[in-house]
Amino acid sequence: MKSTLIIPTRRQLFMGFFGIGLSGFGGVLPLAHRMLVQQRRWLDEEEFTELLGLGQILPGPNIVNMSIAIGARFHGVAGAWLAVAGLMLAPLVIVLSMAMLYDHYQALPHVQGALHGLASSAAGLLLAMALRMGQKIERHLLAWLLAALTFITVGVLRWPLLLVLLVLAPVSVLLARRRLQAREQA
Repeated sequence: MKSTLIIPTRRQLFMGFFGIGLSGFGGVLPLAHRMLVQQRRWLDEEEFTELLGLGQILPGPNIVNMSIAIGARFHGVAGAWLAVAGLMLAPLVIVLSMAMLYDHYQALPHVQGALHGLASSAAGLLLAMALRMGQKIERHLLAWLLAALTFITVGVLRWPLLLVLLVLAPVSVLLARRRLQAREQA
């Protein structure tokens, strides 16, 4: 399957992430998934999931971390800069313009209604992406247990995310390594 993946040019890298930044509002992971995996085939599902996991444990926004990793993968440091610049250019201009407009018109009921609608749409896109990714991920009991344990410790017990990651990330890496070794020996 790796042979069907496409290596983007520097221009394609910039324009691809520019398109993500331009079309995403309130969260771009579903759009990034569609562009990177389904449309342009720069990554497969497994690579996208791995980079998303990496992006989540590093400081900063997930998509920025992913753009750096993807840009660097294809074109080194220059690719990382191009991907981040493409991702951030349009939102920077749009958000600064909208901030000025919002400052002027924030009390209008239509503005408040539009913001509520955008939040609902973003939640739906995120859920659709998670379900699509979940169908492709290998299923086994330990992965489900680690996911449940993470959800309970962070979401229910409200333990600090950093503490949970410091404990569970090495455990999950060790378990994944053991599974791969067992699979290779079989």
